[in-house]
Amino acid sequence: MKRRFQAGVHSYNREMRWAALCVVGLLFSPAFGEEKTPAPLLPCPPAATEAQCNPSKHDLKEAQTAFARGLKLQQQSPDEAYKEFERAADLTPRNIEYVTAREVAKQKLVYNHIQRGNAELESGKQIEALADFRTALNLDPANQFAQQRARDALGDSAPDPPTAPSIVEESTEIRIYPSTNLASFHFRGDNKELLTSIARAYGISAQVDDSVQSRRVFFNIDNVNFFQSMSAARQVTKTFWTPIAEKQILVLPDNPENHRQYERMAMRKFYIPGMSTAAGTGTDAPGTMSGIVNLLRNLFEVRYVVPEPATSTLVVKAPQPVLDAVTQFLEKLDTSRPEVMLDIHVYQISHTFARNIGVHIPYTFNLFNIPAGALAALGGQNIQDLINQLIASGGINQANNTAISALLAQLQNQQNSIFSQPLATFGGGKTLTGISLDQLSAQLSLNEGWVKTLDQATLRATQGSDTTFRMGSRFPILNASFAPVFNSSAISQVLQNNSFQAAFPSFNYEDLGLTIKAKPAITSDRSVNLQLEINLRALAGQSINGVPVIGNREYKGSINLSDGEPAVVAGEVSHSETRDLSGLPVISQIPGLKNVTGVNQKQIDDDELLVVITPRITRRKMGENSEIYLPR
Repeated sequence: MKRRFQAGVHSYNREMRWAALCVVGLLFSPAFGEEKTPAPLLPCPPAATEAQCNPSKHDLKEAQTAFARGLKLQQQSPDEAYKEFERAADLTPRNIEYVTAREVAKQKLVYNHIQRGNAELESGKQIEALADFRTALNLDPANQFAQQRARDALGDSAPDPPTAPSIVEESTEIRIYPSTNLASFHFRGDNKELLTSIARAYGISAQVDDSVQSRRVFFNIDNVNFFQSMSAARQVTKTFWTPIAEKQILVLPDNPENHRQYERMAMRKFYIPGMSTAAGTGTDAPGTMSGIVNLLRNLFEVRYVVPEPATSTLVVKAPQPVLDAVTQFLEKLDTSRPEVMLDIHVYQISHTFARNIGVHIPYTFNLFNIPAGALAALGGQNIQDLINQLIASGGINQANNTAISALLAQLQNQQNSIFSQPLATFGGGKTLTGISLDQLSAQLSLNEGWVKTLDQATLRATQGSDTTFRMGSRFPILNASFAPVFNSSAISQVLQNNSFQAAFPSFNYEDLGLTIKAKPAITSDRSVNLQLEINLRALAGQSINGVPVIGNREYKGSINLSDGEPAVVAGEVSHSETRDLSGLPVISQIPGLKNVTGVNQKQIDDDELLVVITPRITRRKMGENSEIYLPR
């Protein structure tokens, strides 16, 4: 088997190498991708629309651009190249070059996933190998080799189907063996004597209990066997009998208490597979131990049913015919629950766009009263030289150091606050009046970001049972911090006793990520009813008083899907657009001048969330196990 598999792998490798060489020759041929000689067109696909069969110039240009990007990416990123070729082929499905490039890129991806899966399977990584084979099947569902390798990767990981209930211990009831002759009775007398006479006629010893009251009876019957005669005598004497040995019976008054205490019953202990865990659920479903007990008591009126959940066994005591019926019922009972495999994909796309473009024209001004000395500084003269000139001319008393220091500080501050901006002066005399204008600036910036996230979970759920799956992290959030109030670091340093203790925090963990709760139920028409709870929690990127804000997205509902039918169970699209215009009034609002006389700011935030779920029935009844499922 292993040799056949290796031969199949080598044959598949040779075929894929030949296909790869053909593809390389096709892609790098001079005619491939050139516009000089147009390639022949394919027939219009039946499912294609009129716009796809006759694409517009815009679609043709976009398809050509996507095809060119795919050619550049096919060596570094085959996955992205395949997406570009697929987009080009979808826009123009009649273009043979685009369709050929798409199919070639797809087969190359399938080959890579199968090769990687084979290597992982040889190294014992069954889960990783199964994921690669399933990815190859998603690209090429008809690939029989990938299907077989997916089954091989499953291997021994598939659980064995549960076996039917079986008898592990049995104690049969005591049977009476009377003679087979026929006898006739014509009796008139005591009822106790009648019972002993009938038993004696068939070689049986009858022991009549003292609780049987004596009464006079008349009994006439011809040509009957033991059981027929004793059945008629029971009705006349109001008694019943039970065997205590092969040739001996005990006769008692016919009442429920005697039946309960003396009636002979057989005992059987049944092993019910898969019931050890279901017994503690407290439900009365037929697949649980308590459900089977209630079913036997109500259907067969069996009172002696003792479940033993620790060993998955069930002890039943009943008359032999009833016990035989119970045995047939349990042997045909399907104690296994149907199972469903759930494929859940959560797509998150975040797009941010920020643009800032325009010219900032000064539209604010300040008036200042400028001393002559400040004007000299404005001319570029050093402030210290200006002070020396003022002292030499007698404008400042050199002995007054305080006045000189104040002047220096004033001039320095005025230079930083006034002269750092454009300044115009007017007036005359010892002082001038200045006008400080704002600076002229141009802004041109563009920021754009994309964040794409895919969360994929595969769950195996049993019918009627809640299944919970969590994927993410646990984030600590500080609640409070505690420290001794009678001590501090300063006090500890003075005392020099090293008694200071740092504050210790108190916090709790919050679950972040994806949480899925599913409860499936399979109907008779192979559809799956799902009760779903999907919770997606993440940090919102902001905090209040140091406490982070957690964004929460939650879906709770019930849906009904067919086997293998994908469906969008939750979707959310949020769009935020902000525009800001600043500039001169009226002028900056003119369409032709707003980019020259004002600053335009535009910010767009787009968030998309999509939850897609696909149920696949893996087991419907006992012995049926379809662990591996193939995409349709």
